[in-house]
Amino acid sequence: MKIICIGRNYSDHIAELQNERPEEPVVFLKPDTSILLHKQPFFIPSFSNDVHHEVEVVVRINRIGKHIDKKFAHKYYDEIGLGIDFTARDVQQRCKEKGLPWEKAKSFDGASVVSRDFIKKEDLGDLNKLSFELYKNDTLQQSGNTSHMLFNIDEIIEHVSKYFTLKIGDLIFTGTPAGVSKVEENDVLKGMLSGREIFSIKVK
Repeated sequence: MKIICIGRNYSDHIAELQNERPEEPVVFLKPDTSILLHKQPFFIPSFSNDVHHEVEVVVRINRIGKHIDKKFAHKYYDEIGLGIDFTARDVQQRCKEKGLPWEKAKSFDGASVVSRDFIKKEDLGDLNKLSFELYKNDTLQQSGNTSHMLFNIDEIIEHVSKYFTLKIGDLIFTGTPAGVSKVEENDVLKGMLSGREIFSIKVK
């Protein structure tokens, strides 16, 4: 199982980090060891003083596919979840300045929250109009809607499958909206998808 992440997929998040708007999806990978175990807290790693939360809609692949046309992409997933791509922003910035990859900033142990529950897509309605939120200590911190994606789910699957064979159980993190912020010890992060609480994480 692999974790495929899409960066810079919401224009408001691109603006808040002063990044360039991409002409095609920005893709990076995470190992399965980055997944935070269920019911476990997120421990701020010792090598960073500036870890940010990035809440994202997550798609779970349900069949093997390669070179998938956008019009057939919907056949390759039937459930939607929610996750957090934790990012050591200070480490990422140092990597960027040196033109190096970001893996140390994004792929460390525990850096990927994946909701235990995934929701059948037919129960969510229009997947291009999904609302989702992240609350930090009961205060709304991030609010997104998939209608604001630069590249929607099916376009992402078409693009990614040109380069990687998609396999059953693969996860696609589809990008984060604006509102990312530093996490602190004892923060509680709660994720909402279409009005349903889908995860709650304690920061240690």
